[in-house]
Amino acid sequence: MTNPNTFAGIDWGASEHRVCIVDHDGRTLLNERIDHDRGGLERLLSLLRRHANGAAPRVAIERPNGVLVDTLSEAGFPVVPIHPNAVKATRSRYRAASSKNDASDAYLLADVLRTDGHRFSDLRPRSDEMRAIRRLSRARSDLVKQRVALTNQLAATLQSSWPGAEALFADLASPIALAFLERYPSPRDAKGLGRKRMLAFLKRNRYSGRQDARALIDHLKAAPASREGALEAEASREAVLSLTRILSALVQRIKDLTSALEHASEQSAMGRLVMSFPRAGRTNAAQIVAELGDDPKRFSNRDQLASEAGLTPVTRASGKRHTVGFRYACNKTLRSAFTTWANNSRRASPWAERIYQQARARGCRHPHATRILARAWARVLHACWTNGTLYEPARHAITTPKNAPTG
Repeated sequence: MTNPNTFAGIDWGASEHRVCIVDHDGRTLLNERIDHDRGGLERLLSLLRRHANGAAPRVAIERPNGVLVDTLSEAGFPVVPIHPNAVKATRSRYRAASSKNDASDAYLLADVLRTDGHRFSDLRPRSDEMRAIRRLSRARSDLVKQRVALTNQLAATLQSSWPGAEALFADLASPIALAFLERYPSPRDAKGLGRKRMLAFLKRNRYSGRQDARALIDHLKAAPASREGALEAEASREAVLSLTRILSALVQRIKDLTSALEHASEQSAMGRLVMSFPRAGRTNAAQIVAELGDDPKRFSNRDQLASEAGLTPVTRASGKRHTVGFRYACNKTLRSAFTTWANNSRRASPWAERIYQQARARGCRHPHATRILARAWARVLHACWTNGTLYEPARHAITTPKNAPTG
């Protein structure tokens, strides 16, 4: 039960926070600085309880997670996350200048909760299982971004120092490509490399590609020769070795994280639900689970779920002006996971392929058509999630696309 007579706002910071408590009439009861340490958080809870009058006041904050949010939730205070964009748009209600400071932002959050609290929902804390899956998923996603950046850096180095090796294998970050660069980081190291040595290298590294040893050697010979001087060539060799070794370790850690993520997702009921859909996969399904959680009450209806995933357009209408545009404000990680799944599902579901092709026939480009299909899948997923049932095509009667989204 919450106290309707007091409202709290916290302007979050890395090392300290600003907390403000206002009464029902908007008068400031408290506006203090709190350190982000054990003692500071205990003091924060004490201040909130002091003004609770036996009931926990709602607390507005600009983020939905972190130690501070967890501390408040575990202490029984309803946490209300308010998006920073909403806070920014509200500042003009309180002052003409666009400047900001911690004390005024803390008051703004508390007062917005007082005047517009009915527009915001309390945070529903995730289970430890879902938080673990989300942590694994986002850690893996961060490492994948690092892998892409390092692969691009390695490719740029090879283009000037060892052009033949840059496109020798299909994927520069693959184990076989990294093993080759570890053994032959420069043209000088590969001077004695012939068909027999290449064949032995391929067998030793269990190469399963379609190119034979002679074709790979021919590719190296056909590539343009590097024009680097002796000192620059030696520097490039060291750079290639360093990037290769870092990438090798990174690729292995991504593999380990992927395995842990898939295992954790498979053990959860939500993971088994998402994986029951056509071509949802294991890693892709785990990414969806990580962002959705396991509480269907987070979303009041299927359209809210689709909007959070960035699958619905934004309509702007005023007088004779009416525009429909791309939704930028959304969970971009969830949108990527949904659209990847939707695109893959076309290979296994005739229903999905029909929706996609109908969208294309209306003139939608591939990304737009994929989002339309993803929105249709989001609706089916929401129904299964709400009912607590696995996906069954016959049960959900998705044999015709008549109820599919069209925009």
